[in-house]
Amino acid sequence: MNTATRLLIAIAFLIAAVGVASARPVHIVAFGDSLTSGWLVPHDKAYPAQLQAALRKRGYDVTVKNAGIAGDTAAHALKRFDLAIDPGTDICIVEFGINDRRSGASMAQVRARLTAIVHALHTRRIQVLLVGAGGLNFSKLAKANDALYVEWKLPPHKYRAHDGAHFNAEGYAIVVGRMLPQVEDLVQRAARQ
Repeated sequence: MNTATRLLIAIAFLIAAVGVASARPVHIVAFGDSLTSGWLVPHDKAYPAQLQAALRKRGYDVTVKNAGIAGDTAAHALKRFDLAIDPGTDICIVEFGINDRRSGASMAQVRARLTAIVHALHTRRIQVLLVGAGGLNFSKLAKANDALYVEWKLPPHKYRAHDGAHFNAEGYAIVVGRMLPQVEDLVQRAARQ
């Protein structure tokens, strides 16, 4: 085998190795409260599991970690940030605010806490999808902080768990369908990096 052939083989192996290295899964963290954790539904029916299944069905190599905790607030999320957001996370879906308001926080405080979370994620070069739920609209906050935004609005009762406040499996399927375009956009961006 001559030197030119060896060089071509080495280049082919290098190209193949670079292709394999760039084909790693996109890591998504669903960071939120009971709406994220899937309160009152089986783990595989909560939105993070349904989102992972929907994205994989569309051909995306993704993992979606459920880092939701029932009763959590944005204030507490800042304290557990490092435990929830693993190294190598590409995208974070942030859903907080309802419990902050219930515990007496003003909207200004909630916005400040969410802004701090988004900034911490951006510092780690993680793309963000901010979620508004329970009548809370964070679209301006998302726009001001270079994050995508989705609002979870569902008709009452039919798509709610038996407590009337949380989603059932069908409700989560609707949520996933509505947020899929924004998540796909972020997945495609992450895959190009």
